[in-house]
Amino acid sequence: METSELLKKVRRIEIKTKGLSKHIFAGQYQSAFKGRGMAFSEVREYGFGDDIRNIDWNVTARFSKPYIKIFEEERELTVMLMIDVSNSQNFGTKSRFKENLVTELAAVLAFSAIQNNDKVGVIFFSDKIEKFIPPKKGKKHILFIIRELISFKPESKKTDISVALKYLVNVIKKRSTVFILSDFFDKDFTKALQTAKHKHDIVALKIYDEREETMPNIGLIKFEDSETGKEMWINTSNKKVRENFKNRNIANEHNLKQTFLRTGVDYARINTNEDYIKPLLRLFKTR
Repeated sequence: METSELLKKVRRIEIKTKGLSKHIFAGQYQSAFKGRGMAFSEVREYGFGDDIRNIDWNVTARFSKPYIKIFEEERELTVMLMIDVSNSQNFGTKSRFKENLVTELAAVLAFSAIQNNDKVGVIFFSDKIEKFIPPKKGKKHILFIIRELISFKPESKKTDISVALKYLVNVIKKRSTVFILSDFFDKDFTKALQTAKHKHDIVALKIYDEREETMPNIGLIKFEDSETGKEMWINTSNKKVRENFKNRNIANEHNLKQTFLRTGVDYARINTNEDYIKPLLRLFKTR
């Protein structure tokens, strides 16, 4: 992609998503995420009614009487965007590809964050860590992120969410708000998600296209798995084939919902062919 074309795309996304962040999402973001983190402030002597779980045992042992830790709300957040860049993102049947929707969503979240004086970082992942952009503040940093979202080319086509979550836990030490933008076409990643959720506030945004969930009746067609390259011919005129395809996707969606429910992760589905404003606002309001 030529530099001039890239800059035009960055500018178009900036104009659209910055406006949405400022006029629609700013207040919702503030109420949904601010104040969810607590930072250590000081210690003081234990008093009647204090939560014993906050006792600082090291200080208590030193002075031979109980002291507790005092916490205060963190006014500044770190927001991490975990972006799935596997080959399954290059799919879309109507208005846009999943990767284009991911770019807009990431830009909206990033602008919402910097308008609230928060830092933003990004992890691009496939079945490995493709790129890490450390958290920073400022418009210049956000525009750099958008350029990367548009132009980044991953080395691998596959997906491994567990690898990305383990990397997140290792590299981001401060408690952060983490948005995972993915279609979640992956094997079980529950254990890695549970570990990451203990440390960070995690939100899952599933990006999907309706043709991935229902098979059209269009005769004999060749399917190719975008991540493995495996090809197969399928007769979509066969009603049983279409029903099996639909039922398998219903089961997969149910399992995914159960994973997020068990781990306490907030979750929203966003369709490539629909406006993403409503599902995002609905998610923010329910937190």
